[in-house]
Amino acid sequence: MKITKADGVSERELLASLKKRSGEVDRQVTASVSEILDRVRAEGDAAVRDYTMKFDGSCPESWEVSRDEINDALTAADQDFIDAMLNAMENIAEFHNRQKQQSFFDAKPNGVIMGQRIRGLGRVGLYVPGGTAAYPSSVLMNCVPAKIAGVGEIIMVTPPAKNGGANPDILAAAAIAGVDRVFLIGGAQAVAAMAYGTETVPKVDKIVGPGNIYVATAKRLLYGTVDIDMVAGPSEVLVMADETANPKYLAADLMSQAEHDVLASATLLTTSERIAQETVAEMERQMQHLERREIIRQSLDRFGSVVVCRSKEEMVALANEYAPEHLEVMMENPMEYIGKLDNVGSLFLGQYAPEPLGDYYAGPNHVLPTSGTARFFSPLGVDSFIKKSSFIYYTREALEEASEDICRIARKEGLTAHSNSIEVRFEKDV
Repeated sequence: MKITKADGVSERELLASLKKRSGEVDRQVTASVSEILDRVRAEGDAAVRDYTMKFDGSCPESWEVSRDEINDALTAADQDFIDAMLNAMENIAEFHNRQKQQSFFDAKPNGVIMGQRIRGLGRVGLYVPGGTAAYPSSVLMNCVPAKIAGVGEIIMVTPPAKNGGANPDILAAAAIAGVDRVFLIGGAQAVAAMAYGTETVPKVDKIVGPGNIYVATAKRLLYGTVDIDMVAGPSEVLVMADETANPKYLAADLMSQAEHDVLASATLLTTSERIAQETVAEMERQMQHLERREIIRQSLDRFGSVVVCRSKEEMVALANEYAPEHLEVMMENPMEYIGKLDNVGSLFLGQYAPEPLGDYYAGPNHVLPTSGTARFFSPLGVDSFIKKSSFIYYTREALEEASEDICRIARKEGLTAHSNSIEVRFEKDV
């Protein structure tokens, strides 16, 4: 990894380039996905079956996984793994329960009643990749807040394996998370099936979950037909470190993110040139013992970086400008940075809060904004699965008192029918 010394320009150019690493929207992919969406909307199950055979090599006769098969996967799973997942789910639920909002009812002395009703979405679709990118933890992170929000039904789609079945760990996770129905379809065709509804797959209100570029493009194109969680880019971690940080920990944490994908980004900001050099050396040493070292090496070669900053204040400014998905603070007094770091998906404080703690176990959601969108997007949570509506009741007297103001504003906007809607209620009988 190249070490860059901050000079006010080089480091900002470096961080700007990292935000662009996912590249421009691929027009060819967009065209292919658009064709898939159009066919699924028009042909339903027949189109989904054709694309599943084409892209996955097999298509089960029955797409829906039976409840017995889901329960059998849970029974057959390694008990230590299930216990770990249950412990993680307890932490996730405890954290997200604190996010719940209440409906409110405001009755005023003049008889006016207003309020807001909050309720869960009717049906949510969860996309879960299969194969080598199968992440049972994502099932928990998406389903637990949806359940807490009061979502009526959770539909999960996941690609069939070569043998025509489902990944057993994914099914086990679906069982403990409370997924209602599971379908063995994947790709853009599965996203389209959930968005439009087919003879077999029910239409959903929102689609969440990670996927490849075709899945991400389908979600982006269908936004508006359904709601989506976000269009996620490649994963990223930014680590801030001072002289007190341990290079061994820094190296391990940077590589834990780099192993996700060759497009993943791992960046270290430090005020110490010694820390920078020792961390790079430590990564080379540790990498030799890691299974995904080739992916790690490619990721670090292309998108890994170390920046030696001139001050802690400069590190904070760069972190806020970059707005990373994950941000670790390996500093002497990490808690003092909570109020200074405004643009971040999830913040990890101190030597013993590595990013994988958040990926799997601590409780905060691991579905996070990427590519600088933490400036305006938030992590997935209970709010992601609710809808709000307001209600208003006025008495005749209350409306009459407000009528002159309402009509004055309506006439100023040239909307005389709006004004008339108020005025007719107080016309004198002739």
